[in-house]
Amino acid sequence: MNKGTLKQPYQAGLVYTASAYVMWGVFPLYWKLVDNVPADEILAHRVIWSFLFMLLLLCITRQLGSLKETIGYLFRHPKKTLILFSASLLISLNWFIYIWAVNNERIIETSLGYYINPLVSVLLGIVVLKEKLNFWQVISVGLAAIGVLFLTLHYGEFPWVSLGLAFSFGIYGLVKKTIQLEAKVGLTLETFMVTPIALVYFIVLYAKGDSSFVVGNPTTSLLLIGGGIATAMPLLYFAKGAPLIPLSMVGFLQYIAPTMTLLLGVFVYHEAFSSVHMIAFLFIWGGSVIFALSKTKFMVAHQPKIRKSRSVGL
Repeated sequence: MNKGTLKQPYQAGLVYTASAYVMWGVFPLYWKLVDNVPADEILAHRVIWSFLFMLLLLCITRQLGSLKETIGYLFRHPKKTLILFSASLLISLNWFIYIWAVNNERIIETSLGYYINPLVSVLLGIVVLKEKLNFWQVISVGLAAIGVLFLTLHYGEFPWVSLGLAFSFGIYGLVKKTIQLEAKVGLTLETFMVTPIALVYFIVLYAKGDSSFVVGNPTTSLLLIGGGIATAMPLLYFAKGAPLIPLSMVGFLQYIAPTMTLLLGVFVYHEAFSSVHMIAFLFIWGGSVIFALSKTKFMVAHQPKIRKSRSVGL
């Protein structure tokens, strides 16, 4: 009975976290339904409706008190407010790049970005937080860098979509580490901070008669509203599931989303996937697998003892 009780939170964590990554993985299917709407307008709606959905959710779960307390805390700590605002801008940038790429037949590039993302987080940890890598983590970052460089040199075009997604989300995660907020409250405030910008943009667009909302297809309007729920749900599932399972398991599960996105890009939307893409992806996949396994007992036991031999010499 005791063992069964211990297993239940772990199993729930697996289900919630995997579900979040599956939802992120099938996002292209949703945004393709509104590919007739410009990416900037989709982003504005995504921000506005995400905020309203989160506010409604806080009302239902009776967490408005927690929201008020957090707002009071931010008023007393303006630096924290600036940090949260910068996080809001970063996640908005990430959303925009993603929507634009999906609706411009560059889904494969988005999957590449999210394969690279964990390795970018490692690099940011080294540069900003002065973290140290073990041997296998250095190898994993090196392999990913070779893959990106190979793509850039072969096509003569910097993979800005992939790296834009990876770095915007990586820096977003880094910024979020400095301000710990409850998941639902944090997401509500993040969307709230950019909602005024989105509203002004929407009003100007509507006044010019260029809006796809209400005046256009009713189905499109409903899908734009639903984009807020589609944005919030995986974030909430992730926030609920990730604390219940080991970080290593979260690391493995995170590759569900880019893998599903890649498969959609190749087999559903028939985007070009050449031998050059395959070689670059093999390097990046190799780096991702090594990174995911880098702290396991087997890999740690079989890494070169460079650091140890140096310390003996000293």
